[in-house]
Amino acid sequence: MKQRIDLKVASSQEWIDTVVSDFDEFLKDHANCERKASAMAMSFVAKYPNRVEIIPELIDTAVEELEHFRSVYAIMEARGIELTHEIGQDIYVKQLLDKCRDGREERFMDRLLLASLVETRGAERFRMVYEAMDNPELRRFYQELWASEAKHGEVFVRMALNYFDETAVYKRLEEMTDYEAVVLQSLPLKPALH
Repeated sequence: MKQRIDLKVASSQEWIDTVVSDFDEFLKDHANCERKASAMAMSFVAKYPNRVEIIPELIDTAVEELEHFRSVYAIMEARGIELTHEIGQDIYVKQLLDKCRDGREERFMDRLLLASLVETRGAERFRMVYEAMDNPELRRFYQELWASEAKHGEVFVRMALNYFDETAVYKRLEEMTDYEAVVLQSLPLKPALH
């Protein structure tokens, strides 16, 4: 049973060039993404408390994302960068959320698969950041994040397979992955994870 997502398009060299050219701004966005990722994992616990098979792993994921936030914040603090007052809307995530189906079960499946897509894209982009870094500490940090996010991408697919037929999960994942490629290619270049 395959749990790893194959993204349909790769992030561009222009994206990583934009990130490297304004890395402090990227760090602010990265911190916001980690806060949102932790909250997203806990929102599954709040919305689906009867899905007891996945609650421990959701909690572990939320804690790990919060630890990532703490690590990013420490880097920001060392560089004299303050957190943003407001967390702006992530157009990438919003467009993917808009594609989620209605209906309790359908939406539950789609939200899990969306989480997998977002984590998988994050892993791909953290790998690019790691490869572009000259600073050994930042390089090591983003290499560790790359591995962690790749694991999270698989976690949410595995969670979906607890509740839904394998054929249905992979069919829907294929559709969402196609759509994610379109969304990604429509995004403006900016020093942000998405």
